[in-house]
Amino acid sequence: MHTPPPRKAVRCGTVVFVAAAFFFIFSPGTGVHAEATFASSSASSTVRTASSTPQNTAAERSALEQQLAALERQIEENQQKINQYQKQGNTLGNEIATLNARINKLNLQIKAVNLQLRQLNDQIGTTQGQINQTESQINDHKTALAVALQALYEADKESTLEILLANNRLSDFFGNLNDVTLVQSNVRIALDEIVKLRGQLLEQKQQLSNEKSDTENFMAIQQAQQWNLKAVQSQKSTILAQTRGQEAVYQKLLIKNRATAAQIRNRIFELLGGGELTFQKAYDYAKLAEGATGVRAALILAILDRESALGKNVGKCSYKTAMNPTRDVPLFLPLLQKLGIDPNSQAAYVSCPNSDGAYGGAMGPAQFIPSTWNLYSAAISKVTGNNPPNPWNNSDAFVATGIYISDLLNSSSCKSYASANQNIAPYQTLLERCAAAQYYAGSRWYTYRFWYGQPVVNRANQFQQDINTLNAN
Repeated sequence: MHTPPPRKAVRCGTVVFVAAAFFFIFSPGTGVHAEATFASSSASSTVRTASSTPQNTAAERSALEQQLAALERQIEENQQKINQYQKQGNTLGNEIATLNARINKLNLQIKAVNLQLRQLNDQIGTTQGQINQTESQINDHKTALAVALQALYEADKESTLEILLANNRLSDFFGNLNDVTLVQSNVRIALDEIVKLRGQLLEQKQQLSNEKSDTENFMAIQQAQQWNLKAVQSQKSTILAQTRGQEAVYQKLLIKNRATAAQIRNRIFELLGGGELTFQKAYDYAKLAEGATGVRAALILAILDRESALGKNVGKCSYKTAMNPTRDVPLFLPLLQKLGIDPNSQAAYVSCPNSDGAYGGAMGPAQFIPSTWNLYSAAISKVTGNNPPNPWNNSDAFVATGIYISDLLNSSSCKSYASANQNIAPYQTLLERCAAAQYYAGSRWYTYRFWYGQPVVNRANQFQQDINTLNAN
């Protein structure tokens, strides 16, 4: 019988070793835990360290959440006081009490935002650890896959006859063939696992980007709150100095400072997505949207007001660098073609991506991304008569905002939130708070209900006073 050369015996042994290694990695019950076979000792120690921290992390998170919930309750209580004082009428005593409640509320909000930032930093650390672990798992699978492919390459260079002659017994021959088949099967499993882990990694990186974006937004919110606190304290000092505690003097100041209808009409209204127009013109567009959707014009104005753009990367960028290439670009280019807009011109500029890589691509005054605009385009056309509707056209943008906000106000999430909390705030206020937060942050709306949603509602109430003045003249 032919005696095989030593190197062929080594090849067969490689296949056996790889088959055994793959069986260990992918056999039921081992799962990803067996990937330590190919991991370094430092990676193993990292995994052990990570596994020892969840209980401490969970306790810290729970404590932060309890502190945050307590602060939010106190914020709501101060808002209730503000609402009560405002209902009682414009007197000097009520004004000072309102300002004191606002100061207390702002101090509580600053504390709550500091807690929120701590919570976000903790989440960023956890997510980054998950990303590191997933990347390590992908590398482990790639290493195992490379070994297996090399073994299959060597096995493929041998003919069936050579393998048969390389084995003293027929059972050994069939055993080696089975080992090769097993390795081939597990190569497919490894590839599937890499694809799965790759998808998981992309989701984790998107989550990390969202958390970093939230952190930037909350730092901006924190700065705005500190500025507001100083402004309210200054306002209180000014009123006390001017009135010297005399109600009659305060009433004269109110009349002197009250804006006239003409001043309100000519006030400049700056749009969320860029551009400006008079308040009267903005109100006309908002009334059109209100008539079609039932959403009050004041809320539409508050959402589209540029002061509500806190933390948003509006900017001016080309779709090529800013827009999601698979979700939005295939809808964006046909829209521009129908509108007769050159995609390379400044007229087609969209919002820029943020510093953490999250896509921009929002269009026009209302800052809709193409995929969302496409969902609402038919409904917009029914109101404005523009077909296709143009996201850079003011009437289309205002109507789009009204339709979208109407859907959010009627969503199960906002209705549930309003129903659960109507013992501490008016139902409609809670609905609008939720809808505004969802318009801004999507699925992460609950984090922004106080920090974005409520300020928008407050601004809407201010606009409502202006609208009432216009309608009375």
